[in-house]
Amino acid sequence: MISPKPDSGNRLDLPKDGYTNIAALSFGATPGDLFAAADACAFHVLEHSHCTVNRFNAEKMELTRLYSSNMEKYPIGGTKSKSGTNWGRHVLLNKLLFVGQGLAAIKNSFEDHELIASLGLRSVINVPLVCEGNCLGTLNFLSREDRVTQRQIDFAQRLGLLIIPGMLASEI
Repeated sequence: MISPKPDSGNRLDLPKDGYTNIAALSFGATPGDLFAAADACAFHVLEHSHCTVNRFNAEKMELTRLYSSNMEKYPIGGTKSKSGTNWGRHVLLNKLLFVGQGLAAIKNSFEDHELIASLGLRSVINVPLVCEGNCLGTLNFLSREDRVTQRQIDFAQRLGLLIIPGMLASEI
């Protein structure tokens, strides 16, 4: 599997923007390898500290983790109910991007805000992964910085498009 973070200064063997590598993996690699490649590629632009990919179960209004860069705190297979939450309506039902900047935004949006804060994470980009009008899940990047730039947001959204084949192929 591709390492999600570069080793001590090693910027991985990816093209500058990494899209070529991810596109090549989109059809043929395991979903986990594709998600890890997207995480590694994103690090070059986002310099994020944590990445997850979640599958959405609309009937239960629940997310199940398919990929995590922090398996100790956020293991694959973990679930979160988003029933009745503003975040769930915004991202999962309305299929809109969510950008939370600063600890107040994290606290207002996530039940596990104390764990997030304890990990030093202070901002989040949640990208809904949409195919044929259905939200399949989310691609999530959390950072130690209070703010994210429009360039980072745009980059995260483009990566979301490239991992949809992995979402369609994944099973949990």
